[in-house]
Amino acid sequence: MPTPLHILLHAPDAEGLQRARMNLVNALRADPSCQVRIIANAAAVAVALDTPHEQADALTHVCPNTLANLQRECRTPLLLLNEPAVLALARWQTQGWNYIRS
Repeated sequence: MPTPLHILLHAPDAEGLQRARMNLVNALRADPSCQVRIIANAAAVAVALDTPHEQADALTHVCPNTLANLQRECRTPLLLLNEPAVLALARWQTQGWNYIRS
């Protein structure tokens, strides 16, 4: 049995978050065994907080630095990264996750 795909969708802005959400839904529909994470930072964070997405939110990781800059708090079911998004992206790539900028 082939190893499941591991996909990191990086969303640094509002348009990127919209694309990442669509890509996540499409990827999981086409291959339910793949693992997908959206990493939101910069301008994408406010959009993620303000516009819920039923299918993507539980797989969306939010940058703590951006949250602090916005003076906002993470909402459930969004996930708060325990380090800056740039480090999380690099770390997951070293673990075999495939980076795609949305």
